[in-house]
Amino acid sequence: MPPSIPHLDNNKLEQFFGRFVQDLGAVMHAATLLVGDRLGLYQAMADSQWVTPVDLAERTETDERYVAEWLAAQAAAGYAEYDSNSKRFRLSEEQAFALTDEYNPVFFPGGFQAAASTIKDVELIADAFRDGRGVAWGDHHPDLFVGTDRFFRPNYIANLTTSWIPALDGIEPKLQAGARIADIGCGYGAATIIMATAYPASSFVGYDPHPPSVDAARKAAATAGVADRCSFDVAAATEYPGRGYDLVTLFDCLHDMGNPVGAASHIRETLSDDGTCMLVEPFAEDRLEDNLTPIGRIFYAGSTMLCTPGSRAQQVGLALGAQAGETRLRDVLTAAGFSRVRRATETPFNLVLEARP
Repeated sequence: MPPSIPHLDNNKLEQFFGRFVQDLGAVMHAATLLVGDRLGLYQAMADSQWVTPVDLAERTETDERYVAEWLAAQAAAGYAEYDSNSKRFRLSEEQAFALTDEYNPVFFPGGFQAAASTIKDVELIADAFRDGRGVAWGDHHPDLFVGTDRFFRPNYIANLTTSWIPALDGIEPKLQAGARIADIGCGYGAATIIMATAYPASSFVGYDPHPPSVDAARKAAATAGVADRCSFDVAAATEYPGRGYDLVTLFDCLHDMGNPVGAASHIRETLSDDGTCMLVEPFAEDRLEDNLTPIGRIFYAGSTMLCTPGSRAQQVGLALGAQAGETRLRDVLTAAGFSRVRRATETPFNLVLEARP
């Protein structure tokens, strides 16, 4: 006997099906984007000149038939332009800017790389759902580490030294004159290196509990020419060494920690008497219903697959989540002993809080 079909609102069903088609197309397109990124196909079109599949295949030493299908996929997704008269393709200047230079403020293939890593880890996370255990950062697919660095770096390039640090009370003059800064949960060191480049009179040290990330950060600092004033070491947020820091920073990582109150307490203890903690976290309102947005969708998905499992893998396992919101973040900071906390600035993607002892 065929299954019974419930009475459905056809308009709602069609709308939901339309969302499914869009989402399926986005997921399938992500794979083609990563292929283009890995093979240099976008980079070979960075001049925004019209090309045929043969032209692009010759430029990149790839197979023409594959390239033809790839170009059609890019045009269908709006990631390339197509001229039906000449049968040629190109990247607009805007598309080329966003797709080919990972050291610009709007480069976004890194986000796709990080997202794709979560699909590779579906079974890992599904097992954690079944038994409630955590999944440590280092247990994820290696594409996550590289993708996260490439995803967050453009945001830091766009905002860190141009608006976030200037929004802190009295900090930028200190950095210009010469200060001591610790960057906690530094990952591959993107933010640390950006600060070290902008403020050569100051000294910077990044700490992260993931040894491969620290190794990558050291190499990146050497490549950037700032290794003389920017070092990296393996250490947890609750245990890193040193005292008297003028500024301690955390970029998109406090919510990943198992014991954020303990981490914030240790940060307060390591600050100088007039030191500052700059906390950068994903933007979120305090109420769930106010975060049901396109950006909230990204952050809740990432939090499900990465942030919450990561916190659960550590002691305490508080699992703040990537959409904790300002009130919960303030609660963490005040519980840690900070007496002055204010929202210094914000972007559509981040909250920036300033905390002082």
